[in-house]
Amino acid sequence: MRAPGWIGIALAFYAFIAIGIAEGGLGVLLPSILTAYNLTPATVTFLFLSQVSGYMVAAFSSSLLASRIGLARMLLMASLTLTSALVIYAIAPRWHIMVAAGTFLGLGIGLIDAGLNTYIANQRNANIMGLLHAFYGIGALLGPALATTLLAFGMNWRRIYLHIAAIVGVTVIGMLWAVVSNYQPMAKRVIAQDTDARTSLKLALRTPAVLVAGILLLVYVGTEASFGNWAYSVQSLSRKTPEVVAGYSVTAYWLGLTIGRLIMGRFVARWGAIRTMDLAIALLTIGLIAWWLLPNQLFSLPVIGFALAPIFPATIWLMPQRVSSNMVPAAIGFITSVASLGAATIPTLIGWIADRAGLEIIPVLMIPLAVVVLGLHRWLVRYAPIKSEQI
Repeated sequence: MRAPGWIGIALAFYAFIAIGIAEGGLGVLLPSILTAYNLTPATVTFLFLSQVSGYMVAAFSSSLLASRIGLARMLLMASLTLTSALVIYAIAPRWHIMVAAGTFLGLGIGLIDAGLNTYIANQRNANIMGLLHAFYGIGALLGPALATTLLAFGMNWRRIYLHIAAIVGVTVIGMLWAVVSNYQPMAKRVIAQDTDARTSLKLALRTPAVLVAGILLLVYVGTEASFGNWAYSVQSLSRKTPEVVAGYSVTAYWLGLTIGRLIMGRFVARWGAIRTMDLAIALLTIGLIAWWLLPNQLFSLPVIGFALAPIFPATIWLMPQRVSSNMVPAAIGFITSVASLGAATIPTLIGWIADRAGLEIIPVLMIPLAVVVLGLHRWLVRYAPIKSEQI
């Protein structure tokens, strides 16, 4: 009996919850890591930077791997890599070992992100794409909530990472089932021939719309990750917000992002993906200014999360309408993995600046990032028009 198609979608949703927890919990655990290894905000950013090599490998290999060994095997390998990296985070006796593990974390997340975005994009359903990224948001809000709660009960940050590794490990079981049972929606190769995969990747890398979309998502993910990694430190260390309140304010940020993605399909159906992104970026700018100029309030964090929500999935959703169908797997694999670079590079750069100028500079630095996202989005609208706006 053939397994139903919804199983693959359920596996994708859980995998995005898992990587959301893995990434979302770091911001709350960062002060504990700083203390454990006697680090500064500048030196701790090497943990983000170490992920870059893993993301780069994923960017250029995801479509080739999916072509050669099949999506399910690639996702199994990625899940094992990510789980192993989290275990190393938990047990690393020295800082440089934890930094080295960041490379494997970046590779695992990059491959999962690229593979599952391509898989869901092929469903040609904006609601499912929105739900996929909503489940990432669920994981990302559960991450800081889980970390805050366990820290409040006195659990060491290393044990918390072991709990996170166990959650991600369930993805390994799911992908192992897909491989062993030869689950066809994920077992089939994305492109029939390796030569076709290489040709499609080369063509994608020469396509301006792909490159600009990749840079847009890089800046977007960097903005999203900077909030996840630094908002807690800004609130608790700089603005003296009580630690529990600061932790749950970061959870509220991820909650806003999750709600926005859950209802994204309705906005796209009513206004189209392009107008939805225009409105989202406008609301994002307002929220960022409020976070900067009104430091004693917390409502801006969920507003910022809600505004960020549709930008990533809408950009992915529009890609098959901007490039030829044979280029879609390579294009989506490339831009999602390149986007992951933003999670390492931009929080790193912000950490270096904050180390010299103070944590209060972080809200100010967020505003130009939104302006860059707007400029790149409008370039795509003008020079890479879409074929249609179908749900």
